[in-house]
Amino acid sequence: MQQESGAGVDRLAVAAATVTVVLWASAFVAIRSAGDDYSPGALALGRLLSGTVVLGALWLVRREGLPPKAAWPGIVTAGVLWFGAYMVALNWGEQLVDAGTAALVVNIGPILIALLGGWLLKEGLPPRLLAGMAVSFGGAAVVGLSMSGEGRSSVGGVLLCLVAAVTYAAGVVSQKPALRHASALQFTTFACAIGTLACLPFSGRLVSEAADAPAGATLNMVYLGVFPTAIAFTTWGYALARTSAGKMGATTYAAPALVVFMSWLFLGEVPGLITLAGGLLCLTGVAVARRTRPLRRPAPTPPEPTAVPAGSPSGLIDAHTHD
Repeated sequence: MQQESGAGVDRLAVAAATVTVVLWASAFVAIRSAGDDYSPGALALGRLLSGTVVLGALWLVRREGLPPKAAWPGIVTAGVLWFGAYMVALNWGEQLVDAGTAALVVNIGPILIALLGGWLLKEGLPPRLLAGMAVSFGGAAVVGLSMSGEGRSSVGGVLLCLVAAVTYAAGVVSQKPALRHASALQFTTFACAIGTLACLPFSGRLVSEAADAPAGATLNMVYLGVFPTAIAFTTWGYALARTSAGKMGATTYAAPALVVFMSWLFLGEVPGLITLAGGLLCLTGVAVARRTRPLRRPAPTPPEPTAVPAGSPSGLIDAHTHD
């Protein structure tokens, strides 16, 4: 499997990571649109159901089969924590705290990914990665605080956002070793299905709320399942298998900058200068964290002198030169 190294960068992995970040950023707009008509648990279940249907169809078409036994611990852990608990906690937490607090707490997740990846996955903690994440985290905090509206907050909401950050980090760290045995599609399909099973207690709410919700809210919920879940989590797995968990976590700090742009484009929320500066900090930090130090090429060694026979013309010229 091709890995990111000093000799170069896997461009397909970078493209996959870019698709993931763009689609995850778009989820911000869709969640805000659907959240007025769907409760946190029902929205999470509807999103996961839509994602499971699409992923299951792709899995059947590609005939990839069941994941190997060695991949199942990571699949189950990520399915329960990342696909299940994370989505419910994030939806719920963002209803109880302002956008700034939510952004500040949830963006602890990439930092936890780097720390856990360095400890459990033996990836180390390169200074360049830590510096880039620090810059991006500062930018994410600036974006979140500058976009805060009502300034409301609650201890329960902060705790829910913290749960979202921890479950997100745990899911990514458990996914990395599982991808050594399963493909990105296998992992995402079965983790999404397990997350759906974990959210089945919200099925009654989903049915009742879907009956009263407008078509636009339901379409946003389906969009969340097809694009930010089925597609984005699969491209994320593809990219994660080809780079470190720490670098992938740092890449997600580009999302706040994209959210600013998308909110401007789709919601008509014109960003202020402070918000734009925060978005620029996020992108700068990602660039620093993901920058690969080029390998130093060894200095060329001079060619060894070739022995020339004494009777050759070259030997006669050399002899006359030294006379």
